[in-house]
Parts: sequence; structure tokens; C-alpha cells
Amino acid sequence: VQLVESGGGLVQAGGSLRLSCAASGGTFSLYRMGWFRQAPGKEREFVARISRNGGITYYTDSVKGRFTISRDNAKNTVDLQMNSLKPEDTAIYYCAAGYKVYSATYYYSTRNAYEYWGQGTQVTVSS
Repeated sequence: VQLVESGGGLVQAGGSLRLSCAASGGTFSLYRMGWFRQAPGKEREFVARISRNGGITYYTDSVKGRFTISRDNAKNTVDLQMNSLKPEDTAIYYCAAGYKVYSATYYYSTRNAYEYWGQGTQVTVSS
């Protein structure tokens, strides 16, 4: 599975961006999808995830109420709508796809639960 992110850029605090991830090379609807981010000098962290049919979503606490993850299985895309952006949201944002099933649902919010990754797109929020 190949993943390509787009939509990053520079935005002022309080602004919005919509990231998109296009998948190819596999049956998209068979994969859980997630967004992670990595700020300079920090480890890559979980942001949001969505189930195979889009019925279940989960967010890290710091983005709840501001970010929305969605997917379109007909178009093989997963989006991340980011509103009320803050300088601390500045990071490289990565799209990820996971196929395996795990018994512990918390595991789906970890990097190890995703087999495929995009190259990332830079999001910079100025104060």
C-alpha cells in the first residue's frame, strides 16, 4: 500500500487546514487508517484513527473538538480536518494504514499497529 499526503502548509493560529491522504496498491477498505505527527525533537505521536468502514473514530485528547478524521472508501482517501490550530500543532503529519487485528484496542493508537506510512506533510502554525 502506498500512501501520499497533501494539504500541509503555513497557517496562523486559529486557522484551519485539511490534510488528505491518497492510498493505492491495496484494498483500501480493509485497512484501519490513522494520522500521526512528529514535531522537531520529539517522537512521532498519535493524532487520530478511523475504522475500516469509518464508523469508529478516536482522537488524542489535545485535538478533540478541533480535528476531524474521515474517509471515503470509494475514493481511497482519508482526510484530517484541522480547525482552531495552535502553534503546538506544528509538526510533520503522517498518514498510516494498518491491516492486522489486535485484541487490545488501545494498541490501535500506537505506531506499531500500522504497517504502511506516507512520507509526511509539514504543518506550521504561526502565533
